[in-house]
Amino acid sequence: MTGRPAGRPLVPAYLSTGGVARPSRPHMERLTVLALTGEPLRQGPPQGSPEGLPAAGLALLEALEGGSLAVVEAAALLRLPVSAVRVLAADLEDRRLVLARPPIPPAGRFDPDLLKRVADGLRALKHD
Repeated sequence: MTGRPAGRPLVPAYLSTGGVARPSRPHMERLTVLALTGEPLRQGPPQGSPEGLPAAGLALLEALEGGSLAVVEAAALLRLPVSAVRVLAADLEDRRLVLARPPIPPAGRFDPDLLKRVADGLRALKHD
């Protein structure tokens, strides 16, 4: 019997999310930053507890114990598709176990004229 192909996950991605294909929160993007809420994981009712989480959800919580991660970083660590991690992260956010911060928007477009004037000013300072 041959081993499984390298890089191919043992469990299909749709099983790691419990068969859910889309995140419950549409704002969950590839660059969304995830962090633990800081509350201890407690047993009890499903809201706010890790009970009923798939193994991949627990693995995501464990990965976040080291600090904040972007969704794509978590996907790389867990060796899951980004789409699956988006679903898992949204579920954890629904359970109030994870905080999700939207990605920082790119800076506004630079003004080429301003950059030219700054470069000219620096050259003038250098020659003085």
